[in-house]
Amino acid sequence: MDTSRLKSIPLFASLSEKELKQVAKLADEVDVAAGQHLVDEGRFAHEFFVIEDGEAEVEHDGQSVATLGPGDFFGEVALIRTDRRTASVVAKTPMQLIVVFGPNFRAMASDMPSVHEKINDAIEERCKDM
Repeated sequence: MDTSRLKSIPLFASLSEKELKQVAKLADEVDVAAGQHLVDEGRFAHEFFVIEDGEAEVEHDGQSVATLGPGDFFGEVALIRTDRRTASVVAKTPMQLIVVFGPNFRAMASDMPSVHEKINDAIEERCKDM
């Protein structure tokens, strides 16, 4: 994975070149088709997603609650707090995603303070109404 592409994503923008190379080693790039279910509410969590391109719909209890696009991320709440997905996410358009699996996600979050802070801020915001 090209570190310059990672640097263009807000979550990773403040990382050093060394940290970007570490993220590149921990992550996979995945292309998905429109309509693909990326995560399903209530299921166990195994990965964290960052959107490079495309849009996804977030649903909670069957209701649309948000649309996510490039630079947005999801999957962190279940990996850190709940073990199970708190919402479903479905690709609205074809998408390019950066995917980090659980153990690599926890390593990334603990080793990179700026990433950890942004992820924790997102968790606090997303868990307000839970």
